[in-house]
Amino acid sequence: MCSQFRKLVLLLCLCMPVLSQAGEVRLGLSMSLTGKYAALGAMNEKAYRLWEADVNRRGGLLGQTVKLTIVDDQSDPLRARQIYEDLIVRQKVDLVLGPYSSEITEAVSNVTELHRYPLLSAGGSADSMWQKGRKYLFGVYITSSKYAIGMLELFVKSGIGKVAIVSADDNFSRAIDAGARDWARRFELDVISAGVFKKGSDEIEPHIRAAQAAGAEALLIAGHFEDAVNARRALKKTGWKPKAFYATVGPAVQSYADTLKADADLAFSSSQWEPSLPFPGTREFARTFTETYGIEPSYHAASAYAAGQIVEAAVRKSQSLDREKIRDTLSSLDTMTVMGRYGVDRDGKQVRHLAVIVQWQDGRKMVVAPSELATAKPVWR
Repeated sequence: MCSQFRKLVLLLCLCMPVLSQAGEVRLGLSMSLTGKYAALGAMNEKAYRLWEADVNRRGGLLGQTVKLTIVDDQSDPLRARQIYEDLIVRQKVDLVLGPYSSEITEAVSNVTELHRYPLLSAGGSADSMWQKGRKYLFGVYITSSKYAIGMLELFVKSGIGKVAIVSADDNFSRAIDAGARDWARRFELDVISAGVFKKGSDEIEPHIRAAQAAGAEALLIAGHFEDAVNARRALKKTGWKPKAFYATVGPAVQSYADTLKADADLAFSSSQWEPSLPFPGTREFARTFTETYGIEPSYHAASAYAAGQIVEAAVRKSQSLDREKIRDTLSSLDTMTVMGRYGVDRDGKQVRHLAVIVQWQDGRKMVVAPSELATAKPVWR
């Protein structure tokens, strides 16, 4: 009964507008509710709304009601920039939260930096964003160059020595590619460069054929959801079955298995969060999200909810809505969220979060590394 009542209260909070009142704390952001990033942007949006309901149930920020303004950026970086400019200059929101994707976060961080608004990047992780001297940008999860480390460790442990890397042409994917090469050298793996393709295109098949011809034992795809799907379909078309197939983003979400059905099995990926992980509030968040929306949350949802928690912690610690004080607090904050630990280096880059490796096994997504958090052992061809 308690669970049913809580679900009803959450739905009412999510569906009804918060009444404008004195002392209201206004947070704004853009989100990819339509366009190429819509599927994962929707995960972010739902989690932000869930945090809004939860923080207000806990008494808001500094005793004031929190109101989120979320505007569809249509997966367009230019439109997102315009939205943040409007939120900051015309609407004068108190604080902002981050959009989805490295591409769009990169675009809007120029606006937030100019106006000195702290920005938590809950949907972007390209290393390049933290290489430009920005003082107001803070990462929520690990940067792209570290995505594949756990998978490369598994390759070594399994005896795989020859890995082909195929990458999309955007900053996020290139950072994964560069990081994977660097760590592969440290692990003394033999790396085959199998080429770069246009993000979201179906041009990947020739590169996969090249990787097979070069004698690769494992295939690593650095890209986005569509790229992971296209790569798996190309593998089926060519008939090549490497000992291991790893792709970023795609196999980490349920829609990958929904799209590919049985062909999703044995695919590996990196995940920033899974419902089985033992972090404070993780299981409650996963359960409430599923009860409220009828779908299971991906790590994209967890990162958005975590961003809300981090803002909440920064405001509570600084006891202020002053953006400079919050910026300073975010720079030194060490806190736990549903996603794990938050803590950044001098550039604002996340350094304390831990990613896990997942694999689809018999239609279920399992955590296979690190071993202390695993729900199953990795399966190789």
